[in-house]
Amino acid sequence: MNATAQAVAVASAAPLQVRGLTHHYESKIVLDHVDLALQPGSVLGLIGRNGAGKSTLIRAMLGLLEPQSGEAFVFGEPALKLSDTTKERLGYVPQQPDALAWLTAAQMFDYLSRFYPRWDHRFVKDMLQRWEIEANKVMAKLSPGERQRVDLVRALAPQPELLVLDEPASALDPVARRELLREIALRAGEAGATVLFSTHIVSDLERVASDIAFLHDGRMLLHCPVDETKERYARLWLPANVAAAAPASPLGKRRHEDGSLSVIVECDANGAWPEASRLPGGRVDTLGLEDLFVEIAE
Repeated sequence: MNATAQAVAVASAAPLQVRGLTHHYESKIVLDHVDLALQPGSVLGLIGRNGAGKSTLIRAMLGLLEPQSGEAFVFGEPALKLSDTTKERLGYVPQQPDALAWLTAAQMFDYLSRFYPRWDHRFVKDMLQRWEIEANKVMAKLSPGERQRVDLVRALAPQPELLVLDEPASALDPVARRELLREIALRAGEAGATVLFSTHIVSDLERVASDIAFLHDGRMLLHCPVDETKERYARLWLPANVAAAAPASPLGKRRHEDGSLSVIVECDANGAWPEASRLPGGRVDTLGLEDLFVEIAE
């Protein structure tokens, strides 16, 4: 492949893709053969309980951590060997921002703006004013919420084509969270940016995400459009006398004190639920996104 063809292939590749990612810390498996790909222009909410492996997955996806096995690509380039050109297309906010804490916000923005040709100085000024952040205050002396806001502005100012946010609203109050979500939707809708954000706040995900990926105990249990979850997944309840006929489910199964069983099931390509749903006393309950999260995570 010549240089021109290679450049075209990279430009048209999925903004973010991983295959078979596996990683462990000592004896604990944190990522277990994870596959995931983001479609251009999508807003993917990565959801899971604290400790599910979300931050580790994000760091591995961006080449900030080398997994034991598997591969990750950003715009078609190996994540561990990103070019400067690809880095310019990427914005990232870690869960606990602490870089350049000895600088003031103004000094940090001035420094970083030199590396990004599309840096939006007006956006930085407007957001600092809107969020009432003192630009000349050393960042180490900012509150956790202010520091998280500064890092969000830093990630958005280069007008990235791919925006990756790890628990971006964890230190924000409800008003600031709503403004952040509005900004994410704006970037995705008007600029066509691709967004990945991790969260355990389901209401945030429902407001802006087009797709959901559910990570549980290091495994990717489901990945689908948000508006399809109610149609594709449900809770099948079976009374004790037929509970033995319950289908296998990777998404969750719970035995109740009276011997009955509830199972998270997925419909087939024709929209039909498993045959066990037609057993005497069987019942299929539709689930909202938060209910589905609780059923799987417990």
